[in-house]
Amino acid sequence: MNTGSNRSDEAAVTAHGVTVDDSESREERGLGSRAPEFVKARRALHLSWQVGVFIVGLAVVAAGAAMLVLPGPGWVVIFGGMAIWATEFVWAQLVLRWTKRKVTEAAQRALDPKVRRRNIILTSVGLVIMAALAGIYLWKFGLVMPWKIKDQ
Repeated sequence: MNTGSNRSDEAAVTAHGVTVDDSESREERGLGSRAPEFVKARRALHLSWQVGVFIVGLAVVAAGAAMLVLPGPGWVVIFGGMAIWATEFVWAQLVLRWTKRKVTEAAQRALDPKVRRRNIILTSVGLVIMAALAGIYLWKFGLVMPWKIKDQ
């Protein structure tokens, strides 16, 4: 982004007026393990560290997958498990970077006035159609309760 300055600590303002701090994206952390140095220094300890991180991340991702069909914030938990994996594995770091980029692009597209107008119009038309169908059903069949109150 062109902020009109070469200083890395300045924030940029996008077309929608949202302030974006470019300092983190310019100095992105390198790929690779974020294990402590004493763990990285010993091969067996580092391997066991990676196995532990993988198992914990797998448990969190599995819990998130279960929450997709059960009550709970499934996708949030899945991305939390991916973040755990990203502390140790390059492939997870790349997946998270790609996901963040796509989510940011989708958010920018959603803020586009033409897209917002279209979504509001489609939602309004859908609600009118649903109300018309409900009115036709009530006119044809009336409001009938599935239980018999008179018999009690």
